Amino acid sequence: MKWSEGPGVFNLMILLGFWLLFFSIFGVIFNKDWVLPILALFGLLFILTIIVILKSKKPSVDETTEEFEKTLEGGLYHFKCPNCNGIFAIKKSKHNNKKYFKMTCPDCGKVATVSPLATCVEEEIPEKKSVNVNFRCANCGEGVTVWAEGTDLYPDVCVYSCPYCGIEKTLNKI
Repeated sequence: MKWSEGPGVFNLMILLGFWLLFFSIFGVIFNKDWVLPILALFGLLFILTIIVILKSKKPSVDETTEEFEKTLEGGLYHFKCPNCNGIFAIKKSKHNNKKYFKMTCPDCGKVATVSPLATCVEEEIPEKKSVNVNFRCANCGEGVTVWAEGTDLYPDVCVYSCPYCGIEKTLNKI
């Protein structure tokens, strides 16, 4: 995540707005000539606002859908987290998953088990897709690709066991 996309930049803008209001009121009440600090704060707030607006451009739905459709080759399963009701997708590798496996929810970060017999989500899948994260099993070499549907990806997504060989070892992020 870039600095311009996090909540810190908005907190900074609110803080600058507060100080701008404070200096304006203080200057009027006590008859202070603080035109330069007020203009400097206003300019800084204006520049931050422009930067946030320019940096927050999101790809159009057409670009996102086109990129997503390319990943449908090889099998794709959608699951729903029982904790947050978030929908996430798992792309299969060469083999079908034959084992239960543990992973963190790509939406909320709770650890849950995915059954090899789990029913796929048949709800409407959101258009927005997060970036995907790829994992590889050190034991059998199979890969797992995970991403969140309709939200940003939880930063510490982990797959704690292999859905193909069943080894209880955290898969390597690649």
